[in-house]
Amino acid sequence: MPITLLFGVHAHQPVGNFPAVINDAHLRSYGMFLRVMECYPAFRFSVHFSGWLLDYLLAHYPADMARLAVMTRRGQVEWFGSGDCEPVLAAIPHRDRVTQITTLSDKIERHFGVRPAGAWLTERVWESSVVPALAETGIRYVAVDDYHFLCAGMAGRQLDSFYTTEDDGQRLDLFPIAEAARYRLPFSPALDAVAWLEDLARQGRRAAIYFDDIEKFGIWPETHEWVYEKGWLTQFVEGVLASPLIRTATYADYHAREKTRGIVYLPTTSYIEMNEWTLPAPRASVYRALVDTEKAAGRFEAHKPFLRGGIWRNFMSRYPEANWMHKRMLDISQRLARLPAAQRTAGMQEHLHRAQANDAYWHGLFGGLYLPHLRRAVWHNLLALEAALDPLAPAAALERRDLDNDGHDELLLRSGELLAVIREDGDAALVEFSSLPLAHNFGDTLRRHAETYHAKIGLSEGGLKNPSLDAGATAPTAEKSRIASAHDRIAFLQAIVPADAEPDVRPRGICIDSWVAADGTRHALDTYCRDTTPGHFAAAGDGWRVEKRYALQGDTLEIAYRITDGSGGVSTLDFPAEQLETQINLAMPSCDGYGGRYVLADGSIPGGFGQTLELSALHHITLEDAELGNQFSNQPGTLPAYRHGALQLVAVPQGYFPETSRDRDGFPETGSNKDSKLRGVSPAPTFTAQPHHTVSQSEAGFEKIMQAICLTLRWRVATGGWQRITLKVTSTA
Repeated sequence: MPITLLFGVHAHQPVGNFPAVINDAHLRSYGMFLRVMECYPAFRFSVHFSGWLLDYLLAHYPADMARLAVMTRRGQVEWFGSGDCEPVLAAIPHRDRVTQITTLSDKIERHFGVRPAGAWLTERVWESSVVPALAETGIRYVAVDDYHFLCAGMAGRQLDSFYTTEDDGQRLDLFPIAEAARYRLPFSPALDAVAWLEDLARQGRRAAIYFDDIEKFGIWPETHEWVYEKGWLTQFVEGVLASPLIRTATYADYHAREKTRGIVYLPTTSYIEMNEWTLPAPRASVYRALVDTEKAAGRFEAHKPFLRGGIWRNFMSRYPEANWMHKRMLDISQRLARLPAAQRTAGMQEHLHRAQANDAYWHGLFGGLYLPHLRRAVWHNLLALEAALDPLAPAAALERRDLDNDGHDELLLRSGELLAVIREDGDAALVEFSSLPLAHNFGDTLRRHAETYHAKIGLSEGGLKNPSLDAGATAPTAEKSRIASAHDRIAFLQAIVPADAEPDVRPRGICIDSWVAADGTRHALDTYCRDTTPGHFAAAGDGWRVEKRYALQGDTLEIAYRITDGSGGVSTLDFPAEQLETQINLAMPSCDGYGGRYVLADGSIPGGFGQTLELSALHHITLEDAELGNQFSNQPGTLPAYRHGALQLVAVPQGYFPETSRDRDGFPETGSNKDSKLRGVSPAPTFTAQPHHTVSQSEAGFEKIMQAICLTLRWRVATGGWQRITLKVTSTA
């Protein structure tokens, strides 16, 4: 009896990805794939396009979408649904799962005349809690990995058809995607892949189940030449159609004619590689060593179900930056849900859906946490939604709560234009500094994390074992009859030096403070405690006390420091030999692009964000960014863009003031009318600006990515007075 080939492809581009990247993906993969497949009406298959990508393709490539519509009408193509903006369904609330799935199903029905009965599960992240939302929205089956079933104790020979699960009385059928198929298609020769399917048919297997990224057909390294220029896809399709042992069907057709093989309950998991990526680097190394040992001993396939690794949600505990973004998303979702239905708009819902796109929340060989433009897209939509909600249901000007569940309260200060969030841990630094008019978070950066894959390029705790790895270098390969999967590929896209990958020991926040001793050694000032007034912090030691205060008003955030001997008097520290230093990490859209530059008070431009800048005395500097506030307006259906803007940094000279002279925020007055009260004014701080990079791995290879600009201010403090820094965000329509 012929085996049924259930062949499905999944197409997705992250929200906020560059149009040039999407266009290239269509040129090398999406369009090519559809043009080949339309020539073979008898080859039936299933497709899933994420909603955000589908909008783009409908607007920019209507002819290819028309091809897809024709294939749909003639029954060759089945559509799979999912969340519209490709969220990990398990990571968002039930109400948002429902709206995400419904939005994409409505979109597919509107443009292609069919409503999906099947759904693609983002990153195959399975938790049973997603079943009710899928069932409620008309989804009858999903495809997950056969690995999920193996982890439930099932044997591989049983995984040739669908099973049934339930949660809270809601039923859902599950198709197990064959890992063996994922690794063969399209990497092994086409005729070998056909022969493998025929061998399964001879073994009496009911179905060969395949559903994987369409990007493997043209976008992954070497695949465009392999799949199209050398004819792999044509050879495979023709080989399948010519074989008397193979027939093709859509998942819908197969599901309609077959009965379930029985009940199954799957554990929380994803595909096996993901379970490794979710682990912190030291534990991931242990896990990888265990896997390698089992493979070397020939036991891996038998023991694989019991070598589980972590789960997708571990990314929130592994990366504080992802956790903060995720918890802010959950909070803004709740704010929208509390709004009366009559006040909610489609635009608000779209912003929330886009902010839930999975890509920026995780990292592995895939996943976009390391890509600033993808995180920026999430923040852009979160803050645009917050700006839309504020006039209808204003948030409190002052809040204190542990929003991200890390054991430290966050202090949220709002002015109507700005949101400043101070984490009340020992650093008392800003974890978020957002402009609502610009829909941009200046605190959205990423520290250098230790990653297991650094070992692949000769990294150790002290940095690279090799002093430099040249861009373009690749692992040696022999002439072969198949191409390498991205999982096995090592390539270098830029030269890498040890400092690029050395893990950060402190967060990359705004106002991370240190002492610089007389001998030049730096000591972390990380013992701040909350003072009695909100936004006020203090750290103290033997004969010294540092006060740190935040004040937010309108478009300006002011940070002030004062050092005393602990009783309000002059410190006994060895000034001016000792200095106070603060590090300000700012996420600017242009980073090392052409649009970002520094502008001094006299209008001169000393350099761009990708360069190092040193000033012996800082009074005023403006960070201009051509992209600030203007992201994503080139995408069809995008909500209105926000204003252009810049950030100004001003250092106010420090002086000693009588305690009776204070401004409305409780800070000593420093305006020109108060100059007579200045005593012992200190010089302006020195200023250094340099790019902050991380080293990460993608399917294309190892790359160095600029995450932020790191500004360092260091000053000798005239003890007893206040040193003030202001961050002013300006915007123009």
